[in-house]
Amino acid sequence: MKKLSLVLLGLVISCLAISQTSTQYEVYALKYSSIMNDSTYTAHEKDSVSVDFMIWLIKGNGKYILMDAGYLYSVESAKNFDVIDDLRPDSTLQKLMLKREEVTDIILSYQHLDHISSIDLFPNAQVWVQKDDYNYFTTTAWQKGGVNGEFNRKEVKKLVDVHGAGRVTLFEGYNKEIIQGLKMFPGSRKPSLPQYALVKTSVGNMALASDNIWIYYNSDFVTPAPAFRTFDANGYIKAMQKMQTLVNDEKLIVPGYEGSAFTKFPIITEGVIRVK
Repeated sequence: MKKLSLVLLGLVISCLAISQTSTQYEVYALKYSSIMNDSTYTAHEKDSVSVDFMIWLIKGNGKYILMDAGYLYSVESAKNFDVIDDLRPDSTLQKLMLKREEVTDIILSYQHLDHISSIDLFPNAQVWVQKDDYNYFTTTAWQKGGVNGEFNRKEVKKLVDVHGAGRVTLFEGYNKEIIQGLKMFPGSRKPSLPQYALVKTSVGNMALASDNIWIYYNSDFVTPAPAFRTFDANGYIKAMQKMQTLVNDEKLIVPGYEGSAFTKFPIITEGVIRVK
């Protein structure tokens, strides 16, 4: 009987081990605003791309995870974007019959306005931030010699308040699994690092590039977006090259802002695609 019990215990442990390694997510892109026909994101004026602002829903294992929270156009500094089809980021979830209160986690890939502004719209979400990013964004960037021109003071206070409420988890490291089946990688070496996520899905590992790859042009030609200054162009290139080694199919490296992604993947409903 004791021997049988040990065998059964071994089977249970094996089943648990299999279940712990078999987490697979569904990934959705939800568009909430667009900048149309803008060629400034490529090296050639004749090229024209549709740039969309999106949040990414990572669904599975009992979790509803957002990669970034989006921004509200009513925020003063957001009005620098000439956008159309502007929606509240949380409203896009209704297209998938999901309530904002059901979002369990938000991963901040960066601290720019379009990533962080709406974190307070998701009251039950745990917010994940790279520790070095948090420290730079909330302290060093605002000290003498810091670089904060692309940050927003209101978002700093918002993130600090959410942290004070116990809803921020700081993590450290490269190739860091912060949630089962979901790893984070710092990208280029800016004073604050844009992160990218590696997500385990049914079709293999998927890389959500965020600011490390704005549009397909960047990865196709292995070049940063020329419209934006970078403190480390080589860092951007190395991040793109690393992503290529992490996936089996380059189709699964998804840029952060490319509107044509909505023609490459299955459309669930207007403004929503499933990436697979």
